[in-house]
Amino acid sequence: MPEHLELQHLVDLSVGSGDESVPNLLENKRPLIKRCPYLGLILATLSSLFFSLCSVIVKSLVNIDPMQLAMFRFIGVLLPTIPIVIYTEQPVFPQGKRVLLILRSIVGTVGLMLSFYAFRNMPLADASVIVFSVPVFVALFARVFLKEPCGIWNTISIILTLIGVILITHPPFIFGTYQVETNQNYNSLRGAIAAFVSTIFGANAYVLLRVLKGLHFSVIMTNFGAIAIVQTLFYSFIFGALCMPNCGTERFLVVCLALFSYLGQILLTMSLQMEQAGPVAIARSADIVFAFLWQVMFFNEIPSKFSVFGAVLVLSSVMLVGLRKWALALPADSQLRSKLGVLAQ
Repeated sequence: MPEHLELQHLVDLSVGSGDESVPNLLENKRPLIKRCPYLGLILATLSSLFFSLCSVIVKSLVNIDPMQLAMFRFIGVLLPTIPIVIYTEQPVFPQGKRVLLILRSIVGTVGLMLSFYAFRNMPLADASVIVFSVPVFVALFARVFLKEPCGIWNTISIILTLIGVILITHPPFIFGTYQVETNQNYNSLRGAIAAFVSTIFGANAYVLLRVLKGLHFSVIMTNFGAIAIVQTLFYSFIFGALCMPNCGTERFLVVCLALFSYLGQILLTMSLQMEQAGPVAIARSADIVFAFLWQVMFFNEIPSKFSVFGAVLVLSSVMLVGLRKWALALPADSQLRSKLGVLAQ
């Protein structure tokens, strides 16, 4: 699962779990927020920009296996969390949670690697849309494993997302002999399977995060980054995918991959400290817009009408989830909550 989606959930949990460091930091930023009330949303959009550029780099570095690229990106996950876990003096590998931490790290790592394979074997925008639909499926797996309620709005979001994914992947058993013009180097079936399975792993990683919600987010991310680096290094060695990036452009892009991942996480953390999770989730939908833009600019691939319509459905589902989360977080007597109407029920 893409770690920026997990980080958004983790910071939201830390705010709701009584962690005093986040509110204190938020209080220090109040004057800045008053001067720029939309600063949190701007930072979330910038976070989307950096994460989308990471996807472009993954798709461009065709000589480096996605497993090894995932390892470089996990370095960007680990680096910013080490100072936090040291400063807050959190137990790095707490007893009673170790099995869950390892399981969550394995699930998250596999999800991210599969998303990288999807970027390689599908148009960038199509893969990004499917991978970005992870939050929609969380309600389904939370219902199965945690027995959480799955209401009508969650059901509608899941149905819209599935229809959108079908339109994007256009499976032959539904669309018959109709073929969408794509790059001959793509393996659309492999890419579609990798992207969809990535969302399944990602949704289950969310469920595991809910079980681990009592832990500080820096502990979870530190374990995630460290275990993921070992895991991807092991996979790369087993499958013979280890290689040293070539001097020049490749090494520069690898450094950019880790750097952009780091910047994206920091900006996302700051945005979630300034703004509620619902509006941030909506602003993060810019990730899909950037993906379509980069696909045309860098890869000269014009999206099909099915991809565009499917993306609209998935984007609508994600925004519906974000709006509902925002509505439920508002006070019961809030005028804005009353305006959102049935979403808050």
